Amino acid sequence: MENLWRDLQGIYVIWYRDVLRFLRNRARIISSLGQPLLFLFVFGSGLSPAMSRLGAGQLDFTAFLFPGIIAMAVLFTSVFSAVSIVWDREFGFLKEILVAPVSRTAVALGKIAGGSTVALFQGAIILLLAPLVGVHLSLGQIVVLFALMLLTAATMTSFGVLIAARMRSMEGFQMVMNFVLMPMFFLSGAFFPLRDVPLWMDILAQANPMTYGIDPIRQVTLQKSIPEAVLETIRLHPIVTDVAILAVIWLSLMVVAVWIFNRQE
Repeated sequence: MENLWRDLQGIYVIWYRDVLRFLRNRARIISSLGQPLLFLFVFGSGLSPAMSRLGAGQLDFTAFLFPGIIAMAVLFTSVFSAVSIVWDREFGFLKEILVAPVSRTAVALGKIAGGSTVALFQGAIILLLAPLVGVHLSLGQIVVLFALMLLTAATMTSFGVLIAARMRSMEGFQMVMNFVLMPMFFLSGAFFPLRDVPLWMDILAQANPMTYGIDPIRQVTLQKSIPEAVLETIRLHPIVTDVAILAVIWLSLMVVAVWIFNRQE
């Protein structure tokens, strides 16, 4: 019982450290909004005329893109929050944590919890832009979106910790993440509907964890802003199905991430 309490304290301390570092770094908060805002207002506005037939002409492309931008903020923030593991390893701080009287499992879970919370904050900031793109959100929708963003963030932070646990340099981690994240994001349905796409793209999209994060976020975000018949043309699965699949992926990635973290030297 004493060991369990010590591990819970360790998880909290590591979670609190990551959250505090994020909240104190205003430059990081502001700069991390640059790419989502660029995609939303420049990319979205530029392609709106070309995507005018989306949803039988009843769905504005910028509104369609908005949930994908929320997921984009969550994805990149959650995965790159795991870079602190590599950073701490390079500067020797990780070694001090690993010799502390807490289990390595607690350290890994604390990192996942901290990264997930930071990514949730980032997604919440993007939600504030909803009125600017004609998306109307009720309190109930916001609560559900927070839950979906947290699940998506936990999944991708677990993935980031899994990769970071084996990396020895910042450059290596960033190279691997850039190689993996952009295809993962573009094949998730963030920028275009995944219906009637080529078979190879459909297979990759179905194997992509972010597909099951963006699909329910889009459904919940747009359910009060567009007709149900239009929403039916762009959704992939029922929300319950998306959440169930994403939860399984999260648990699987978290277990593997903790296992690899425990095996590192």
